[in-house]
Amino acid sequence: MSKVFLALQDVDEARPIVEAALKDNPGAELEHQPAMVRITAEDRLVINRDTVAEISGTDWDPQDIQLVLISFGGNVEEDDDAFSIYWN
Repeated sequence: MSKVFLALQDVDEARPIVEAALKDNPGAELEHQPAMVRITAEDRLVINRDTVAEISGTDWDPQDIQLVLISFGGNVEEDDDAFSIYWN
């Protein structure tokens, strides 16, 4: 199995995304680094629109992840309902 990762700025706007990622991806690991957070998971990491919206209390568009995104490792699939990183 290969690990995928998502690195986000450690800012208030990213906190609901991080919380949603950990909630929706059992086994995902969170690592705090200076000014950034890194989430790793085996094979696939999914950030669901509804989970982020529920946590933040506002509507969230998966494209908004671009505002806090630093880097990622894996293939990206993005639609109206989720932002996913995976390995084939």
